[in-house]
Amino acid sequence: MLATLRRDLRTARDRDPAARSTLEVALCYPGVHALWGYRVNHWLWTHRLPLLSRVGAEMTRKLTGVDIHPAARIGERVFIDHATGVVIGETAEVGADVTIYHGVTLGGTSLEATKRHPTIGDRVVIGAGAKVLGSFTVGADSRIGANAVVVHPVPPGSVVVGVPGQVISPSRPQPAHDDRLPDLVGISLQSLLTRVDRLEAARARTAVTAGADGAAPGDGAGERPPIRLPQAGVWQGEDFSI
Repeated sequence: MLATLRRDLRTARDRDPAARSTLEVALCYPGVHALWGYRVNHWLWTHRLPLLSRVGAEMTRKLTGVDIHPAARIGERVFIDHATGVVIGETAEVGADVTIYHGVTLGGTSLEATKRHPTIGDRVVIGAGAKVLGSFTVGADSRIGANAVVVHPVPPGSVVVGVPGQVISPSRPQPAHDDRLPDLVGISLQSLLTRVDRLEAARARTAVTAGADGAAPGDGAGERPPIRLPQAGVWQGEDFSI
């Protein structure tokens, strides 16, 4: 047990650059305290002391803001950052080296007394406010974006963003604990604007050709200025009327 507690402290120091010392982590990190409480409560649960383990879990929730059912299975080197509002259900399983941010729910969608909570693979990162609901597996090395709502299985090495969660297969391997996530709305807008720009260019060429043939192509009065694509991810505000 002492080796496990020391490993939890070392994990928090490795994952959080704000941690200045092991003593600071031991005294000031509610996510670490929640894991310690869970490990004691889980031991009580597995030794046929369910009521005592549930009382311990309730005390841990009040002290840390993290609600972990003592029957859940949590692997080694899990880190709960900021901790507040995290909920992990009874039949949830969390693999090794998983990072969970505040406001995350690993919940169920069934009222039957069966496996109804998700299984999280190793090295998964779950962003703040994400909800993973149902009895399915999130594959290893996946990343769940902030506030995503995941209700279907996730293949290993995927990125999930949006509501409902959309699974993206990255084009290249991602570094461990990389927090960069794709902007699906931005990508869609950029693709749409690129298409509109091409159509307007084709229209302009057609108008020039018509003018050369003697037709009046028009003086362009009242036409909107062209929309410029973002430069370095920054949209130009003068392109949009508010």
